[in-house]
Amino acid sequence: MLRPCFNNLLLEAGCDEAGRGCLAGPVTAAAVVLPRDFYHPLLNDSKQLNEAQREQLRPLIEQEALAWAVAFVDNVEIDRINILKASFKAMHLAVDQLKLRPQLLLIDGNRFSPYFGIPHECVIGGDGKYAAIAAASILAKTHRDAYMQTLHEEHTLYNWKENKGYPTPFHKQQVRLHGHSPYHRLSFKIKPGKAATAEAEAGSMSLAEETE
Repeated sequence: MLRPCFNNLLLEAGCDEAGRGCLAGPVTAAAVVLPRDFYHPLLNDSKQLNEAQREQLRPLIEQEALAWAVAFVDNVEIDRINILKASFKAMHLAVDQLKLRPQLLLIDGNRFSPYFGIPHECVIGGDGKYAAIAAASILAKTHRDAYMQTLHEEHTLYNWKENKGYPTPFHKQQVRLHGHSPYHRLSFKIKPGKAATAEAEAGSMSLAEETE
C-alpha cells in the first residue's frame, strides 16, 4: 500500500517525470499535493498501470488534489542542456506553477537539483512508495501521451500515437529511413540512413535552385 506522506507535519508535493528515455518530444514533469486521506485502489506507479487505468485516474487526481501542475521542456532545450538537467528543470517549472507552496518535495529517483527555498527528499522507486509521487507519475505520463498524440498528426510516419516517442524498433527504423523530425532529440544518437541523407541533400539542392 502506498504511503500517504513522508513527514506528516509538512505539506508535501510529489514530483515525477515522463519521457526521459524518448527519442522525440518533450520531457514532462508533474508536481502534486494530495490530501492526506486521498485513496484509490488503482493508484500506483504509472508504469504498473495500463492506459485505461491511467486515464481513469487522471481526472480524479486533478479534481481531488490540493494542487497540481504539469510542465514540459522541449527537445531543443533537452539537446542544449542534456536530458538530466531538462528533467530537473521540468520538475522546477511544475513546482513553480503550484497554487500552494509545499514545504517538502518528494522526488522520484536518486538525484535532484535543489529547488530554492524548499527542501527535498529523493526516493528511489518513489512512484511505487508514496501516493503523491505516484499521482505525479500518472499526470506526467498522461499529459505527455496526449501531447505526443497531437504531434503524431503532424508526423504520422513515426507512429508516435503508439510509441509516444520511445525508441521502439519501428521508430528507430523510421528515423534511419526518413531522418529526424523537428521534434526529435538530436543528442540521442540515431543516425539517419543513406536514403534519408540523400533525400535531405536533394531537398537542399532544390531549395538552393529556387533561391538563385
